[in-house]
Amino acid sequence: MDSPSLVVFCSCPDQASAERIAATVVEERLAACVNILPGLTSVYRWRGQLQRDTELLLLVKTRGAAYPLLEARIRELHPYEVPEIIALPVRAGSAAYLDWIATSTGASA
Repeated sequence: MDSPSLVVFCSCPDQASAERIAATVVEERLAACVNILPGLTSVYRWRGQLQRDTELLLLVKTRGAAYPLLEARIRELHPYEVPEIIALPVRAGSAAYLDWIATSTGASA
């Protein structure tokens, strides 16, 4: 594996934008897999006002080396002015699955 695996969280306002982002980043090999989780309620402060919105959460599996391009692509596709894009390192996991992430995102096996 050429770089550690990451799980990236990204909330989306609707099914269409979630599916567009997911399909694009997998098709472009910036992510191996994206899970779309519906039914999320987000409570946050934006421009001094308390907000409450229904959203969907993307769980994007990628590798560290692909992250900069993945983040840039999500920013291009996302309808929010400041989209949530948070990457967490994968500390442990099935070696076969982590290898699949690496291979699916363009790393040499």
